Amino acid sequence: MSLGPEEWQAITLSLQVALTATILSLPLAIWVAHVLARKTFPGKQILNAAVHLPLILPPVVTGYLLLLAFGAQGAIGAMLAKIGVTLAFKWTGAVLASAIMAFPLMVRAIRLGIEAVDPKLEQAATTLGASPAKVFATITLPMCLPAIIAGAVLAFAKALGEFGATITFVASIPGETRTLPSAIYAFLQVPGAERSAINLTIIAVIIAVAALLISEWLAQKAARR
Repeated sequence: MSLGPEEWQAITLSLQVALTATILSLPLAIWVAHVLARKTFPGKQILNAAVHLPLILPPVVTGYLLLLAFGAQGAIGAMLAKIGVTLAFKWTGAVLASAIMAFPLMVRAIRLGIEAVDPKLEQAATTLGASPAKVFATITLPMCLPAIIAGAVLAFAKALGEFGATITFVASIPGETRTLPSAIYAFLQVPGAERSAINLTIIAVIIAVAALLISEWLAQKAARR
């Protein structure tokens, strides 16, 4: 299987976008999952609905909303432009779109892991004088580590395969915003370029399987600890 420069650009950019989106959103996902799993407060269901909204909305709608908010004429985009930050039609915009689409999957997986931790263990640590932060860092976090790994892998896979929101918000610019899915779509529109589309499809499957195998190994290692 021979890959040209354009194919390698799409693969490299996809990995860069997916990894960046996963790493940047992971701390927030852990915090939100912990809040939803352990806290009771007015508006909790609203927060839960807002977190899961990208799963319900068509990806194109999410991308269009991002364009309205973060585009050059958008309320947030205009403010960011004043400090020299541009997201629309940039690879950083692809990171934002991918992170938003993957965030619900990450939160849900981590939340289930936190809910599986026996609250009595946390209560015992609190009774012994541990602060809430210490309880979370020494009890909750280690015990739900496999769920965190699973959530991160789910988010990575979703970010790697995101198409609708990304192409709407940042388009498909070769070398700048053309990720694996948009590259496959672009090649399918060109007569005689089916081989490139097939090659990228195979690469996408290999990356996804490798990510699953690595996550399984990490989860087993974390569970043994």
